[in-house]
Amino acid sequence: MKFGFVLFEDFEELDLVGPWEVLRMASRLLPADRDEWTCELVGPTLEPVRAAKGMRVCPDQTFAGAGECDVLVVPGGQGTRRGAEDPALLEFLARQSAGASWSFSICTGALLFFASGVNRGREVTTYFAFVDELQRRAGSDLKVRGDVRYVADDLACGPRGERRLLSAAGVSAGIDAALWLVGQLESPEFAQGVQRAIQYDPAPPYGLLEA
Repeated sequence: MKFGFVLFEDFEELDLVGPWEVLRMASRLLPADRDEWTCELVGPTLEPVRAAKGMRVCPDQTFAGAGECDVLVVPGGQGTRRGAEDPALLEFLARQSAGASWSFSICTGALLFFASGVNRGREVTTYFAFVDELQRRAGSDLKVRGDVRYVADDLACGPRGERRLLSAAGVSAGIDAALWLVGQLESPEFAQGVQRAIQYDPAPPYGLLEA
């Protein structure tokens, strides 16, 4: 199974790295007789892409050269505002989503899926401070929820059978959504093993945030 992670300038680091860690750990824990889960970083060119907090990430493949993926993963970040007006990025997202089994956005990555037509008419979530803005932009073409960590919603059937849309709220919520996805692809018990392996059991030092 192949996971394609999309890179663009000023993406949010944890939006990408959180799900990446979950999915790569899941691949390591698969039985030896199973095919490896591969993760590929895809950018506009092979030049390093600078993220919102200064991290630089080197793409494995370009938008033009990337093959199909089973799961398309799109982070958010300040760069999504510019990305929503980038024809090459939007064309890539639309094309890849059409052949993928899952399209997975994190944070304001939901805006890129909307701009490319991937999630139109569906139910999604996004970063808490962007919920109203995304709903304003989308109007009746999208139902945006701000009360959940992630949302899974059906998409139309494609060439690989049923395709689904998964969206996560902001930043760390991508870890939760990725674990949920692992549970769907394998089993809840397997996903719990991944959660244990990455020692993901949040206990914030200053308490949980109010809704």
